[in-house]
Amino acid sequence: MDDVKLLESLAPTHQALVDAIGKVVVGQERVVQLMLTALFSDGHCLFIGVPGLAKTLLVRTVAETLGVDYGRIQFTPDLMPADITGTDVLEEDRETGARGLRFVQGPVFTNLLLADEINRTPPKTQAALLQAMQERAVTASGRTMRLDPPFLVFATQNPIEQEGTYPLPEAQQDRFMFSIEVGYPSIAEEEEIVRRTTVGELPAAERVLGRDELLAYQRLLRSMPISSDVVSYAVRLAASTRPGSSAKAARHIRWGAGPRASQYLAIGARTWAVLHGRDVPVIDDVRAVAPAVLAHRIVLGFEAEAAGLTAYQVVDELVREVK
Repeated sequence: MDDVKLLESLAPTHQALVDAIGKVVVGQERVVQLMLTALFSDGHCLFIGVPGLAKTLLVRTVAETLGVDYGRIQFTPDLMPADITGTDVLEEDRETGARGLRFVQGPVFTNLLLADEINRTPPKTQAALLQAMQERAVTASGRTMRLDPPFLVFATQNPIEQEGTYPLPEAQQDRFMFSIEVGYPSIAEEEEIVRRTTVGELPAAERVLGRDELLAYQRLLRSMPISSDVVSYAVRLAASTRPGSSAKAARHIRWGAGPRASQYLAIGARTWAVLHGRDVPVIDDVRAVAPAVLAHRIVLGFEAEAAGLTAYQVVDELVREVK
């Protein structure tokens, strides 16, 4: 399929994915839209919300609609880095009696990895994902092994203030393209959830596209041009989070977003536009993805915390201010 036909097929494919996910997961429309934007942008995603909001079900359902290899790690306080990357095991040849080490791959060797409750484990173990998320490779047993594309980490995180959690290091958070707040369902949605989950079995998600098609879409989106106006706005918006850029930033933010945020704002805006049937992204597309890109990359100051502001609220204010 040539690039023109591939581009024309992306919006219908996106809608087919939304419909397939909706048959299993009730509500959470914006969460699904942002998740698919990260997926087609080849970016990792962090879902933040209390337990029981179908975060795990959502990620598993997306993997089923894509037909890609899927792995899951339940993060716990006693999880070790080797439990993620893999480890050497000692084997003995029954015929010769010779002994040797064989590397057994860990669950990170997959296409879509669900890092469930990633902040339940100490930073030492969280860091085992850093190289995989940035370089799509794992170094173990003295050698570096490439991960087969696509490789995406979709992690879930309980709110930091809950007992038994560890804050994610800033370097770890910066590897995620998006952080997405998963909120409570509405009354009508919760009634539908109860109806679906208390009678019979949950419906299975139907496959919509395959691994090669997903890689083709990701390649196409990465190669599409973006206007200088959109790039300029993305850079200025990211820069507005840095202390010293404005009075509001100086009051509310102790640490701002780095250049990776500007990159993800541009990439995310381009993908958001194409998924919604527009070939060329505009500034409103940057605004649409800005909270998910920026909120986890800023550290709030005392004044913002004392006022009860969240990072998402501060970013919303900056989006309204930056022209």
